Amino acid sequence: MRVVLAEDLFLLRDGLVRLLQAHDFEIAAAVETGPELTAALAELDPDVAVVDVRLPPTHTDEGLQCALDARRKRPGLPVLVLSQHVEQLYARELLADGSGGVGYLLKDRVFDAEQFVDAVRRVAAGGTAMDPQVIQQLLARRSGDDRPLARLTPREREVLELMAQGRSNAAIAGKLVVTERAIAKHTANIFAKLGLEVSDDDNRRVLAVLAHLDHGR
Repeated sequence: MRVVLAEDLFLLRDGLVRLLQAHDFEIAAAVETGPELTAALAELDPDVAVVDVRLPPTHTDEGLQCALDARRKRPGLPVLVLSQHVEQLYARELLADGSGGVGYLLKDRVFDAEQFVDAVRRVAAGGTAMDPQVIQQLLARRSGDDRPLARLTPREREVLELMAQGRSNAAIAGKLVVTERAIAKHTANIFAKLGLEVSDDDNRRVLAVLAHLDHGR
């Protein structure tokens, strides 16, 4: 699996290169600026891009905008964005086109090699990998008594958080140590309470849930 990596901090970039290579990824390019990222994505046609939100020369959202522009030119290009802090606007921009192959992780997750590598693979396969803190903030913002979210039980909210991270029913069942049938019942209840159409497509249901939680911001 070929990866284009964009990170302006040398030590972190070098560490990510070594980590990904240790898990059998091929590093097609490891760059540090927005223009270099744009060129690499256009020329190398990678399987997935791992991109820091803030890159030179602007150090604002250069990395994100380069990645979004590349996705417009190549719809569905898998992109995993790394950020120092939770920025819900970035998550919304990533999800805006309604297709999969997107992820948003805090840089702290990089230090959990298994979690980070799993996120890269999930995004490369066309799935969605959203940082738990992003999900928690979305849930917190929509938790007023007048919101459908308030009708969820504590267990359903727990399942919803894991679902929105991109986990399948089987993965959620394993995490919570319950049967997959029990999770299927919980997800059906969640969709009904949130007014969402039931879908067997894991990526589509994640996007639907996140879109609903983020609606009306």
